[in-house]
Amino acid sequence: MSPSSRRRLRNLCLGLAAVAILAGCATSKPPIPRMQQVDLQRFMGDWYVIGNIPTLPERDAYNAVESYSLAADGRIDTRFRYREGGFDGALKTMNPVGTVVPGTGNAVWGMQFVWPIKAEYVIVDVDPAYQLTIIGRTARDYAWIMARQPTIAESRYAAAVERLKALGYDTSKLRRVPQRWPES
Repeated sequence: MSPSSRRRLRNLCLGLAAVAILAGCATSKPPIPRMQQVDLQRFMGDWYVIGNIPTLPERDAYNAVESYSLAADGRIDTRFRYREGGFDGALKTMNPVGTVVPGTGNAVWGMQFVWPIKAEYVIVDVDPAYQLTIIGRTARDYAWIMARQPTIAESRYAAAVERLKALGYDTSKLRRVPQRWPES
């Protein structure tokens, strides 16, 4: 098997593992509150992962960035990339496709890593300038604090952590994602 085939197989396995984890977390918790309305055009672009309660593939991520672009058919093409294990680690990439759930003000998406399974993705908060966002799930198992810049003020991070805590998350599971830009 060629190195590129092995990489594709490994990425597929990582994606399947992430989907299995996300899809297998059924919950009886009340739905997580969401933004009433999200301007998809403004939300598109790069978001640096500042902190998260990580899925399995993200547990040792560095320089994690989630990028969104709106496709002509209304789906959201996503590219999640990160360095594994350190700033000089191997570059890993996943490309799930997001689908906006109708009637949710564009704030709830189904994120599909592998057909036909879609993981819940809820935009819990986005600041008015579209510079900081919090993504959550009804299961309160995974969460992401993301920003348009690789670093944010400690006060903004602390406020985002408090918001997650108020939503019912165990914030002791949060991991601050190391970011160092530009990459060398």
